[in-house]
Amino acid sequence: MVSPSHPVLHAPRAAALGLLACAVLAWPVHAAEEAEAGRAGAAALSVSPDGTLVVDARARLAWARCVEGMHWDGSTCAGSPRLLGLTEAKALAKQRWQAEGVRWRLPRVNELRRLVNRNAKPPAVDAALFPNAPTEWHWTSTASVNAATVNPYAYDNVARGGRGAEVLGAHLGWAVDMGSGAGRGDVGRATPLVVRLVRPAPNP
Repeated sequence: MVSPSHPVLHAPRAAALGLLACAVLAWPVHAAEEAEAGRAGAAALSVSPDGTLVVDARARLAWARCVEGMHWDGSTCAGSPRLLGLTEAKALAKQRWQAEGVRWRLPRVNELRRLVNRNAKPPAVDAALFPNAPTEWHWTSTASVNAATVNPYAYDNVARGGRGAEVLGAHLGWAVDMGSGAGRGDVGRATPLVVRLVRPAPNP
């Protein structure tokens, strides 16, 4: 099991190792904006009639109520989380899309972070909406290591790194710690992490 405070990190060898220090990307946090977004996001969430989805009416998204490996048993999420590498997680989302005819996908960093109430002590997802939710790191679909796209406040040297940044990005992915809401982009793609999928909200 990956530690929620320090996921296993993998960096490509040779030249890319020199970029690692500047490529440990952290999603910027702005307290006032985060608190307001958290309150608005919580108000927009509701459970689907069958209990298997958490619907975000504002974003028009529907979250799997249970992470992959767990299932809704009528009263809670039962079972154990299935830990997957990033490639496996993307493949699983595609398989579910094909099998169910619903566009399941990995969430983006900002989407997943909105599920965490960072005003709670300790920060956490709403247990009524997401029972037995793991607090470990979860995979996202965010892949860019371009500072202009991911974090406009720092890491200019990575954004201008040309081929070095591309090589680094091919080996790393973005994940979110669901026990704090922190996001980071220096996680090796082979690292086994928790997966919670999202899809378009069902028609009213």
